[in-house]
Amino acid sequence: MSAVNDTNFNSAVFLLNGIPGKEDVYLWIFIPFCLMYVISIVGNSVILFIIKTDPSLHEPMYIFLSMLAVTDLSLSLSTMPTILGIYLFNFREISLDACFAQVFFIHSLSLTESSMLLLMAFDRFVAICNPLRYASILTPPRIAKLGLVFVLRGVVLVFPVPFLLKRFRYCRSNVLSHSYCLHQEVMKLACSDITVNSIYGLSVKLLTVGLDSLLIFLSYVMIIKTVLSVASPKESLRALNTCVSHLCAVLLFFTPEIGLSVIHRFGNSSSHLLQILLGYVYLLVPPLMNPIVYSVKSKHLRTRIIRVFIK
Repeated sequence: MSAVNDTNFNSAVFLLNGIPGKEDVYLWIFIPFCLMYVISIVGNSVILFIIKTDPSLHEPMYIFLSMLAVTDLSLSLSTMPTILGIYLFNFREISLDACFAQVFFIHSLSLTESSMLLLMAFDRFVAICNPLRYASILTPPRIAKLGLVFVLRGVVLVFPVPFLLKRFRYCRSNVLSHSYCLHQEVMKLACSDITVNSIYGLSVKLLTVGLDSLLIFLSYVMIIKTVLSVASPKESLRALNTCVSHLCAVLLFFTPEIGLSVIHRFGNSSSHLLQILLGYVYLLVPPLMNPIVYSVKSKHLRTRIIRVFIK
């Protein structure tokens, strides 16, 4: 194994970590992680298949849901090799180039997930606050353009990160805390000044996840204001019930995302285990739970899924 301070940069490796102190039960830990990945991949694939093959689901809400499913599927695949490799084979080594590639995919897909949740909030806002213009505002071409713009936003903003990391020399410990590579952790292993990376990473986070969460919050303020001012209590409950799935998805994504960012920047050694657990929640739970939540809460979607499996 090459040492991380090897003069040959390309031969250096990082060491990934599982849950510390549990090495003797890694095989048992592998089983639930493997099940989570299987459920995530199958669940999101089923959602995509149902929406694609059923013309009655070719509506804005379900098109946005299919975009979220593609993002969740991609996010699961970007972390699966390293996480399962550690717990099944105890394979901890990852080359710097592979690590930087994983950084790009994880962070760009996370920004895309945030964007998809914002678009879904906009969908609920238009449906409830301006229902008569819903079909004319959210046309398929406009939805496609919005989706493309937000995907490109994530790719363009994260694209410089691997190159910012690659310019460093890594002469400190080569051991990472997580089972995958994150920008905010990898940059701390550099023996150079990381001010540019730190400022850039924080700026991107504030301008994307921070702004998206603020806009989602404001959209729900407007939704609640509209519902309470024009609808009866029964109609208000029915309208707000259409937002429950999206609210669950928002909480599942933004809560661990914000918590992990705070711990990485301001946490101490006592928060190490919490940081690891939050990291798993942040990347594994949303792709796992989103298809389950939407299948349970959407009667239309649930009926189609049951019909497919009964056949």
